[in-house]
Amino acid sequence: MRLRSETTVKCTALILLFLLFGGVWLLFPDVCARLWHIMTCGSMQETIDYIQSFGVWAMLFSFCLDVLVNALGFLPSIFISTANGVLFGVVPGIIVSWLAETTGVILSFLLMRTILRDSAEKVIRKSPYLSKLDEFSGKKGFQMMLIARTIPYFPSGILTALGAVSRISVKDYMLSNLIGKFPSTALEVVIGHDAVLFHEHMERLTCVVVLATIVYAAIWYVQRKRSTKTDAEDN
Repeated sequence: MRLRSETTVKCTALILLFLLFGGVWLLFPDVCARLWHIMTCGSMQETIDYIQSFGVWAMLFSFCLDVLVNALGFLPSIFISTANGVLFGVVPGIIVSWLAETTGVILSFLLMRTILRDSAEKVIRKSPYLSKLDEFSGKKGFQMMLIARTIPYFPSGILTALGAVSRISVKDYMLSNLIGKFPSTALEVVIGHDAVLFHEHMERLTCVVVLATIVYAAIWYVQRKRSTKTDAEDN
């Protein structure tokens, strides 16, 4: 009886989602087509120009677009993060991108855990490096997700799917993403901003890339050493 109720809830939610997106597509076909082009074309300049075309609403639109991209999970958000830094400045760009990306991955997590769990499991099975779900349970799950989210340019959808099929609590997932997303998003915005405006910020870009490489290499080394020590103690 319980299984039947859960299936009914999932089917109802999926139908409502299809109706929602279908309704938006029918009412605003040009806007939807343009949005899809922007999200998939990979053109930095087109992304900047399109967001800027919304004038005083540009920041709000960019926030919503960033949420949508991260909620979908299979589209890159780096172009939007870079555009936010170029259009609104580095600090506002970081804040907008950080909050939007965090909101998006949380929505995606809730959707996968409640409705698309089977799809999430298929995503995990395709990645042999992320198949140990026991590492993402309990307190260790918070730590592992926190560290994973601090890595910039890492495919967001894989981590979201992994969290959805693991035993990590919703609270731990939300908190680890809120904290972990900040440094990774900040790096993406700063590097993207300085890469676009290379001639003005060449020195800062070089320093940020070198410093980030050293920090992440040190984190990787410490985690690897700790993991090796733990394995040795278990044996």
